[in-house]
Amino acid sequence: MKTGLTKQEKTTEIWFDEKEPIIYIKTHNTNLKNRLKKYARRYSAQCRLTAEDKETGCMEFEIEKGRLSFRLTAPYTEDRRAAASKYAKEHNPFSK
Repeated sequence: MKTGLTKQEKTTEIWFDEKEPIIYIKTHNTNLKNRLKKYARRYSAQCRLTAEDKETGCMEFEIEKGRLSFRLTAPYTEDRRAAASKYAKEHNPFSK
């Protein structure tokens, strides 16, 4: 979708406080929008689409705390990266 926005203007905002049981998400990210829409259709009591801007492609969602997680991952060491690459090459069904 062409919105006229630059990549820098296509932001994702996630906000919540310690009091409220809801997380508010406002995003232009297509992958995140699709995942949240699918989740909202399946679990409408826990997540819902609250606003959509057709001009910019931005969508806003409300989701219960505990339904959204942030994952922090440590960087791979060179040994781990090499082992993962070797495994992927050996087990790739499309390379045969």
